[in-house]
Amino acid sequence: MTDTLTATASYTDRHGASHALPDAAGDAQVRADDRAHVFHSWSAQALIDPLPVAAGEGSTFWDYQGNAYLDFSSQLVNLNLGHQHPDLVAAIQQQAGRLATIQPSMASDVRGELARRIAEVAPGDLDKVFFTNGGADANEYAVRMARQVTGRRKVLSMYRSYHGSTATAISLTGDPRRWANEPSDGSVAHFFGPYEYRSAWGSTSPEEETARALAHLEQVIVLEGASTIAAIILETVVGTNGVLVPPPGYLQGVRELADRYGIVYIADEVMVGFGRIGEWFAVNHFGVTPDLITFAKGVNSGYVPLGGVVISQRIAAHFDTVAFPGGLTYSGHPLACAAGVATFEVFERDGILERVRDLGERVVAPRLAELQAKHPSVGDVRGLGLFWAIELVKNRETREPLVPFNASGADAAPMGAFAAACKQNGVSPFVHFNRTHVAPPLVITEDELVRGLDVIDEALTVADGYTA
Repeated sequence: MTDTLTATASYTDRHGASHALPDAAGDAQVRADDRAHVFHSWSAQALIDPLPVAAGEGSTFWDYQGNAYLDFSSQLVNLNLGHQHPDLVAAIQQQAGRLATIQPSMASDVRGELARRIAEVAPGDLDKVFFTNGGADANEYAVRMARQVTGRRKVLSMYRSYHGSTATAISLTGDPRRWANEPSDGSVAHFFGPYEYRSAWGSTSPEEETARALAHLEQVIVLEGASTIAAIILETVVGTNGVLVPPPGYLQGVRELADRYGIVYIADEVMVGFGRIGEWFAVNHFGVTPDLITFAKGVNSGYVPLGGVVISQRIAAHFDTVAFPGGLTYSGHPLACAAGVATFEVFERDGILERVRDLGERVVAPRLAELQAKHPSVGDVRGLGLFWAIELVKNRETREPLVPFNASGADAAPMGAFAAACKQNGVSPFVHFNRTHVAPPLVITEDELVRGLDVIDEALTVADGYTA
């Protein structure tokens, strides 16, 4: 920061303490530097105007004028323990003062402890952890493991999915972000997953959706050649592409198909792992054990980049005497792992999993049901814990989306107007296509959660104006 950032504005945290913020000149400098020198992801650079953020605490962040925004997206659904959690900050500071970094071929106490803690809460015999720098490379390495173990190349993934933007991860991704990056890994085939509200098979019940989705998946396996398929990868609960909670029996069916055809089952829990739905891993909620679990985001709330793959004994044993062909300079970085260990301590001390389940069941679910009954623009609501989607439509009868699939520019205006109404009233929303997601930090207070839902309620009146 330059010396122009003198304190003139301030914000008050949840404990009533006042903190100084940089002044308007500081805001101008941040904007100038950003626009001149920062190249942003997934953006047409000349068409964006990023908001300079001066501070954050708990579930709230502030701009340079002192305007507060309730973070209803946990940034990118990674800030599970909120902004500036004192325990995570202290863990990083203490680790930096003792041993800031060490290469991955050496043993580290915090790396080993975090791996042990992750293994203890993972299902079945998933007992080892390969650490990465984030979710995309976790998926890359999980696929590499599956290919090495099976001797096969092909991987199946859902159309409605996001698995990262590196080479294989973007090929696995089903949503439109894949299109401009093709061709990449040509050994990927996509299939339809269950989506009860917009069933590809005209299902009329969750049980029917499960049966038809599994029949479709088996057809794809057979037609793609089961003997060529190394892995099936799917988000346990589809994240950015709709918060699609699998209907009863679906994941068990995927597990059975994988076993029948000798395919590795990879659960992508980059977004839903570490408490987002009220479980350490979302597969625990559904009672299924995959061969590999990928994680990132909530493992340490992104305070220092960290991801990884949790590995079953069978997969790990393959590499007992065969070298694993991969590695990263910063695998299991001590600063990142220290924040991860602190995350476990906070979860256990503060009962985070229990409060997530409670808030989801007692506050969010009934309130969203009310919004669905009240607003003609709300076609469907779905989710678990503190991870929900509100799907907006032009017409409830036809279920026509409020904006077209992959809409941009003027076509996306209704969702833009909804998002602007949220921000105007102090809530930073998660908006994707025709949905808004409810994914606040897991430490959000009940009062903050209710206030955020009130703002969404009011903003939905704007969306209602676009209904037919």
